Amino acid sequence: MIKFSINKNAFQNALRITKQAIGSKVTIPALTKLKIEVEENGITLIGSNGQISIKNFLPVDNKDASMLISGTGSVLLEAAFFENVVSQLPEVTLEFTEKEQKQVLLTSGKSEITLKGLDSEIYPHLQEISEGSSLKMKVKVLKEIFTETVFAVSTQENRPIFTGVHLETLSTGELKAVATDSHRMSQRLLPLEDSELKFDVILPSKSINSFKNVFKNDEEEIEIFISGSQMLFRNETISYYSRLIEGSYPDTNRLIPNEADYTLDLVFDAAQLRHTMDRARLLTVMTTNGTVKLTVSGDSVVTTANSPEVGSVHEELTALSKEGNDLAISFNPEYLIDALKVIKAPEVRIRFISNVRPFTLQPRNEESGFVQLITPVRTN
Repeated sequence: MIKFSINKNAFQNALRITKQAIGSKVTIPALTKLKIEVEENGITLIGSNGQISIKNFLPVDNKDASMLISGTGSVLLEAAFFENVVSQLPEVTLEFTEKEQKQVLLTSGKSEITLKGLDSEIYPHLQEISEGSSLKMKVKVLKEIFTETVFAVSTQENRPIFTGVHLETLSTGELKAVATDSHRMSQRLLPLEDSELKFDVILPSKSINSFKNVFKNDEEEIEIFISGSQMLFRNETISYYSRLIEGSYPDTNRLIPNEADYTLDLVFDAAQLRHTMDRARLLTVMTTNGTVKLTVSGDSVVTTANSPEVGSVHEELTALSKEGNDLAISFNPEYLIDALKVIKAPEVRIRFISNVRPFTLQPRNEESGFVQLITPVRTN
């Protein structure tokens, strides 16, 4: 029967990470529970919602945990309630003791709380991924790639493949990450060091958003495995499993224009352009089509937005450089704001083909590794 004592803060941190995978809206009741496995070498916390699964191991020699294990076993506890109880315990140390019929006694200082547990046998078996070829990457790099693409995924569940980020290893030795909702697209290419792992998968946006909260140490290296319909991200203590979206992602390379196609090339201060779009958006949210118009005529670059109910915005922009023809084009400023948020460079290059073809954004003076597309809106 389980019996251990542990530092409350260390235990709470492990609970918080594992709970990322536990949802309230699940078809299998057991998946609202937290599975606790206690062995002589440490404690494993397991959570899953059927799409994401987390196994979080706290080794007995973890200095922060100050762990003492005197009884082993496994039990299921109501995840949200258990985390709340642990957070309210009064002392730094808590004692966890399993009683008869899977009841659990938590002791901290003068406080004793008894919880009803369940037999861990009713918990669904998590699909294990056989360890073959893997890809090693720094958490920081992976987070950057995800941040630069995930905002462009679709929120429409009727086209599932567009609700995730397409990840593919290329014959050029690069990792390609791309997301689109058919109105905009963001693509990032990253050179990889030698890796035997080859894949072409679609990772759900929900898994990406949880990933950012699970792996906190940006400087650590994690290992990536893929098997069938699952992807595994793993460090020394955490195994993070995600189901993949089934289906073939369309070829987005054909959407990126050739250099010769562009008729107008503008460079802006990224921060100034974003502030201009923020001001224009104040009006566009009050209109039905929600567009801002960019008019380039000679050396003049002007943005305008009109709302019959509220008023209008007219603002002159300073282009750091301009090459090409005059143009008037309308688009959703939200898309441009979202794109500028993930561009770290101080200057942004925007290139146009015509007022009805998608235009591209890239950090100035950067190779074509990071490119975004925005589709214009046709207006009368």
